[in-house]
Amino acid sequence: MNVGFFIDALVTVIGVTTPILLAAIGELVVEKSGVLNLGVEGMMLIGAVTGFAVAFNYGPDLGDFAPWAGIIAAGLAAAASSMVFAVLVLTLGSNQVATGLALAIFGIGLSSLIGAGYVGMVIPPFSQIFPDSLATDPVLRVVFGYSPLVYFALIMVFVVGWFLNRTRAGLVLRAVGENDGSAHSIGYPVIPIRYAAIAFGGAMAGIGGAYFSMVITPMWAEQMTAGRGWIALALVVFSGWRAGRLLAGAYFFGILMTLELYAKASGFSFLPSQFWASMPYVMAVVVLAIISSRGVAGSEAPACLGRPFLPNS
Repeated sequence: MNVGFFIDALVTVIGVTTPILLAAIGELVVEKSGVLNLGVEGMMLIGAVTGFAVAFNYGPDLGDFAPWAGIIAAGLAAAASSMVFAVLVLTLGSNQVATGLALAIFGIGLSSLIGAGYVGMVIPPFSQIFPDSLATDPVLRVVFGYSPLVYFALIMVFVVGWFLNRTRAGLVLRAVGENDGSAHSIGYPVIPIRYAAIAFGGAMAGIGGAYFSMVITPMWAEQMTAGRGWIALALVVFSGWRAGRLLAGAYFFGILMTLELYAKASGFSFLPSQFWASMPYVMAVVVLAIISSRGVAGSEAPACLGRPFLPNS
């Protein structure tokens, strides 16, 4: 194994990990506030089709700003869809699990409907933020050769970790997730805080979805996220609801997904590529099952996760 192969593999891992990391860091904030939103997959697809449609339709007019306009639109569209979920579970008191699954199904269907006219269309990819001498260098590209969204995802991991652990607002959000009744009794606005957390989670999921349609393959294809939203959900549990572990866990799932690509390319027969293709989803199913097992995950999960807020009970 030479240095070039290692660098190629590392670049691939970082690339395929980024959308999962973006969606997971948003869901981490949502769950820290005490809300379980299983609609990440749907929000990612809404973001993916919205970002692509904006970049495709307004690209000639906006020029180099078109990809950024698409990313902003993707985040706003997914955040708007998350508000439908928020109204149902926070204001109307519907079941969070059922409503989240409904949001996932809604997002899949809506993205297919909107994207029907864009199948097979392509858009120009994101331009590099570093000079070509750095971005295309055989060695230095491992640091400088990525889309701006890769660096944004890494920055957001540290920003969210700092926010949750080092700021008063983060402490309040965590208090709402741990004991919403007590937080409400001392004057913290539980419902508005959870609305804000859900909107942030939706925006991050939308940006993660747009990464598929605007960076990985700058074209639209139906259900192109291929279940990565479910992996993002599993990743939050896998990380123990901690931002630092989230980063490590995301790259663990990224390695599993990259092994599938290299198994196909190499024709390695001892463990076929189908095995590696299934592994991230097998892990996601196993970890998602932990959500319902308070005996295993209860020590680290927010105490109010998935529970409706009943201030008068």
